[in-house]
Amino acid sequence: MGGKNISEGNEPETSEGTVIVPTDPIKAGEDAFESCQIKGVIFDCYQTLIDIHTEEHRIETYETVSAWLAYHGVKIKPEKLWDTYMFKVHERMEDSKEIYPEVRVEDIFTEICRENAIWKIDEKALGIETSKVFRAASIRKLRPFPESVKLIEHCINTPKCIISNGQRVFSELELRFLGLYDYFDFVIFSSDVGYKKPDLRLFMTALKRMGLELEPKCVISLGDSYENEILPARKLGMRAMTIEEAWRHYGIKE
Repeated sequence: MGGKNISEGNEPETSEGTVIVPTDPIKAGEDAFESCQIKGVIFDCYQTLIDIHTEEHRIETYETVSAWLAYHGVKIKPEKLWDTYMFKVHERMEDSKEIYPEVRVEDIFTEICRENAIWKIDEKALGIETSKVFRAASIRKLRPFPESVKLIEHCINTPKCIISNGQRVFSELELRFLGLYDYFDFVIFSSDVGYKKPDLRLFMTALKRMGLELEPKCVISLGDSYENEILPARKLGMRAMTIEEAWRHYGIKE
């Protein structure tokens, strides 16, 4: 990370079609950045817009959810809840035909609630609410990056969207709570489609919804992950920049 560098998204390829990554894969310079007007910006969500820390692998998280479920007609011990949740997530990932599979956590918790109910419940509604409680119980830090808020405001008149490897059931609420959601024209969550970044289809969908599928070089992808945000964008001919590089490029962070 660091520096005012930008990717043009044109790596050389071998005869087998394997992308050869340059030594400095996102170095192109400000001249290249300014050579085409930016007509659209794609942001990642977590560790790009939102600084977050969760502890989904601690028993305390499942103790809280287990205790909450007891008041809603579901009897399951924390240890069993943890094991069952992890097993079902793994099972659905394994059964998926996607290369980068994604699940919907509300579907997981709906199954768990149905299998462990001790009185009549609305399993679907309870699955949704349990997902939110699970998230709340696991969160240790949740705040917007002030630099990213300034960056959003810097390009306030440019079409913007978010592509997130996140769960709409609670991630949309987090964006709304932090006052970020309404800055964007639309948000694509991996839970909506059943696959996640670096799947190129997410970026292709964003380009199409922006009406810029024929002008990918005029769209920039910003994120914290080279694998998830930089490489996919470059493969489609888009520009790409790490979020910290973007902060520096626009003079937001020295």
